Amino acid sequence: MKRRTFVKTTSMTAFWAMALSQAACASGKRVGDMGIQLYTVRDDMEKDPIGTLEKLSQMGYEHVESAGFKEGQYYGMSPKAFKKVLDDLGLTLYSGHNSTGTAEPELRGCLYNDWELAVASAAEAGQQYMVIAYLQEQERQSLDDYKKVSEQLNVAGEMCKKYGLQLAYHNHDFEFEKFDGQIAYDVMLDSTEAELLAMELDLYWITKAQYDPFAYFEKYEGRFPLWHVKDMDATAEQFFTEVGNGIIDWEPIFRAAQTSGMQHFFVEQDQCKNHQPLESVAISLNYLTAMRY
Repeated sequence: MKRRTFVKTTSMTAFWAMALSQAACASGKRVGDMGIQLYTVRDDMEKDPIGTLEKLSQMGYEHVESAGFKEGQYYGMSPKAFKKVLDDLGLTLYSGHNSTGTAEPELRGCLYNDWELAVASAAEAGQQYMVIAYLQEQERQSLDDYKKVSEQLNVAGEMCKKYGLQLAYHNHDFEFEKFDGQIAYDVMLDSTEAELLAMELDLYWITKAQYDPFAYFEKYEGRFPLWHVKDMDATAEQFFTEVGNGIIDWEPIFRAAQTSGMQHFFVEQDQCKNHQPLESVAISLNYLTAMRY
C-alpha cells in the first residue's frame, strides 16, 4: 500500500471511531429521531446501498428519507426488499423524494406519469410521506406555472390519502421569487389543501432566499411536518456546510418545532466541500445530539 493511501485509510478509521463514540455519548443524550436524506450520500448509495445504510445506522441515525426511487424500485430493490433491509438495520423509512417527471417524461412513477405506481410502492415500503423534490426550470416560469403545479399536487395528494400517505413539497430558494408582487411559495401554500399537501421546509434554502422561517411557522401553523436541516457557511458563496459549522442559529428554530408542526427532520447536505459525505453527516449528527434539541 502506498504511504498516501495508508495515511488516508488510517485517518478515516480514526475518524469513524471518534464519530461513532461521540454520536453515541454526546452530552449523555440518547440519539433519537435523527433522520438523514439519502441524497447526501448518493454516491455511496449507488456503490453500496446496504453497506452505506449500515454505516448510517451504526453512526446513530434512526430514520431515512429516500432519494433513489425509480420505476418502482428503491436503489435497485423492490419496496418490500428495501423495507426489510432498513428493518434489519433498525432504520425507518418515514419519507421519500419523487420527481415530477418533466425532465424524463418516459419515466414511470412520477407526478405526471403513473403516479399511482409511486404511491403504491411508497405504501409497500412503509412510508408516511411522499415528497415532490424539485421543479424543473420550465415548470416555474410564471405564477400560472405555480398554480398549475399546485392543482396537480392537490390531485396527487388525493391519491396519497387513498393509500394512507401524506404528500409534501420540498422547496429550494426559487419558490420565493415574486411574480406580480406575489411570492410563488405563498401561492403554492394558498392554492393547495392543507390536508392534501404538507410542506418539507428546507431551512438552508429559505435562509438563502432571505426569508424568515418563523414568519411562515406563524402564518401557516402546523403546515411543516418535515424539515431539511443543513447549514450555510460564512463565505460570500453561502455554500452548504455541516450543521453547527455555519451561520444558521439552530436552537431557536428547533424551539419553534411545535408551531411549525414538525414531526421529522432530515440532515441533508447537497454538496460536501471539506469532508466526504459520510464524514459530513457524522459531524452534523454530533452537533444535533449535543444540542439537546
